[in-house]
Amino acid sequence: MKTQYFSIFVLFLFSFTSSYYNNSFAQNKPFIVVLDAGHGGKDPGNRGNGYFEKDIALNIVLAVGMELEKNKNVKVIYTRKTDVFIELQERSAIANRANADLFVSIHCNAHHSEASGTETFVLGLHKSQANFEIAKKENQVIYLEDNYQETYGGFDPNSPESVIGLILMQEEYLDQSIEVASYIQDNFTKQLHRNDRSVKQAGFLVLMSSYMPSVLIETGFLTNKEEGSYLNSKNGQHEMAIAISKAINAYHKSISLRNMETYSNPDPIVKEDIVTKDEIYKDVLFKVQIAASSKKLEPKPQNFKGLKEISRIKEDGLFKYYYGETSNYNLIKNMQQVAIQKGYTSAFIVAYKKDKKVPLANILKSNTN
Repeated sequence: MKTQYFSIFVLFLFSFTSSYYNNSFAQNKPFIVVLDAGHGGKDPGNRGNGYFEKDIALNIVLAVGMELEKNKNVKVIYTRKTDVFIELQERSAIANRANADLFVSIHCNAHHSEASGTETFVLGLHKSQANFEIAKKENQVIYLEDNYQETYGGFDPNSPESVIGLILMQEEYLDQSIEVASYIQDNFTKQLHRNDRSVKQAGFLVLMSSYMPSVLIETGFLTNKEEGSYLNSKNGQHEMAIAISKAINAYHKSISLRNMETYSNPDPIVKEDIVTKDEIYKDVLFKVQIAASSKKLEPKPQNFKGLKEISRIKEDGLFKYYYGETSNYNLIKNMQQVAIQKGYTSAFIVAYKKDKKVPLANILKSNTN
């Protein structure tokens, strides 16, 4: 019965994913970010070197929120602003009720060694035993909740198999989650010169129920003497908060640009053979990303609603599927509209220069066409 309940819960949440992005942008609403300070109240988090993870996470979250609130187009919602215990399911439920555009959960790491560095996780299958151990540690907070077995449908934090059922709900948002996670890790590495432990996938229960791009940040290891001291300091918390808020703003700017492109033509052309005025960018190839999935599909029209010119690239542990390939920006914009009309409502344009993916905004600003 519990397994059946969990399956129904998965399908219910998954039903939101096909329309969420399209609807949220079309309503011209502010960009809503839900900030989640890990642990709290009776759950102290890890106590590396005597520090309290719950306090450090909260201080960073409040500082991130303060920075984001300087942007009038961003609305910040907190899962907690004080030292209180919040159930894992309620944290993502807060984001869902707010119809949020991004969910960010902030934590501190721990290890029996002198490990150091930052890593940002998205929901996915564990790529290593180390990733599983980190997720297991964070998921075990459910044991502090009343009726956790009924709430989570028999989910077992100690079982890798329990995670597989969670992946369906976030699969549509994996690519966007990886995008914002990459912004965060880049800032940690390039601005703060922290040890980069990269963007990773693991089965974090706090991310399982959210129907928007979601990430969990491990800001560093409290068990590392130097890093623990840094994270426990006002300066360290401030620097981490600045790096995270800048990354979120960069992600917001990126998807806002894509959104403007998507809705600039209210009556998109629905045929594939489009004649358009040339707008050529030398040494640049534009593609329309229509999907990202753990499933490997043959790039054939019958697998992609009749669309031709489909290509597949494996990146960040996912298979990414692209429609079209051209240096003509006007043509790729029309192809994006075709993809949207075919049902790929989250389709967006990506740019490659010398076989390397580069931010679309940088290409359009370069005026090299």
